[in-house]
Amino acid sequence: MAANSFGERFRITTFGESHGEAVGVIVDGVTPGLEIDEAYIQIQMDRRKPGQSSVTSPRKEYDHVHIVSGVYEGRATGTPLTIILYNKDMRPEAYDDIKHSYRPGHADYTYMQKYGLRDHRGSGRASGRETAGRVAAGAVARKLLEQRGISVVAYSKEIGGIESTSFSEEEIERNPVRAADPIAAMRMVERIEHLASIGDSCGGIVECRIRGLAPGIGEPVFDKLDAELARAMISIGAVKGIEFGAGFEAARMQGSEHNDPMNTSGFLSNHAGGILGGISTGADIIFRVAVKPTSSISVPQQTVRENGEEQIIVTKGRHDPCICPRIVPVVEAMACLVLEDQIKRQAVMHA
Repeated sequence: MAANSFGERFRITTFGESHGEAVGVIVDGVTPGLEIDEAYIQIQMDRRKPGQSSVTSPRKEYDHVHIVSGVYEGRATGTPLTIILYNKDMRPEAYDDIKHSYRPGHADYTYMQKYGLRDHRGSGRASGRETAGRVAAGAVARKLLEQRGISVVAYSKEIGGIESTSFSEEEIERNPVRAADPIAAMRMVERIEHLASIGDSCGGIVECRIRGLAPGIGEPVFDKLDAELARAMISIGAVKGIEFGAGFEAARMQGSEHNDPMNTSGFLSNHAGGILGGISTGADIIFRVAVKPTSSISVPQQTVRENGEEQIIVTKGRHDPCICPRIVPVVEAMACLVLEDQIKRQAVMHA
């Protein structure tokens, strides 16, 4: 299967399936000498892992980080860094009843049309489990970005139609939905738990804020910074849309409203979301992604089998009733990967 790699100067290749022996990532382009601490990477893995609360999948994967290459005496050698995360809590038998059926909302049908076969066990390569390798690699990129004073923070802005009305960064890791508004967080949890009780799911909106990126990062035409971020976010299976700054609201604004005025101190507003002409302005980069409802639900749905026979299907197994809480660290990881790659590309240009 092609297209398992992402990035140019800081490049990753993920591998593994939901119910295979392991998932993981190979990272090429890590700055030699960087301190690589498995415990640091583990912090991000723990944010992504299932079984965290009543609003996430009960599957128990501890995602213990195993670094098998690219590190010597605690520092990156500059050679490919390989991280393996062994699968422990697989239950492939839960999918036996739908082995030859196409689940609505999943990649079952499209994988079969493209490859002529598919791994039905938890969606195989199309599973959200694939993102574990992305988060591990993103932690390495984050370490490099932190040394430059760059921070990347995402949170659940909206879940199940319930929107945050305040922002407190300190609240994000204090509640199970990773919302920045504690009042909205409680309502979000109630909404998710209700839908889970009737076998349904919901989606939401995740916002990401990037601070500390210097102006001038990004390419002016096809590899625009916002284009690369958009490509990264849409590559996450559950993401169906993205907007920067004012986003789609810009379509309802006048030029005099949307343009960001400047004075000697910088920009006076940030409708552009920190990017102009595909290049960073130095202001905070702000974007939002639309996350679809979890496809795996136990509500009966109409579908067909591989032989063309129509049927009513009920998806069994252990699934997140809302993906937003666990997709937050994935969004951050992909943003970190894009930023580190773009910074390294910029360095080569000026070398």
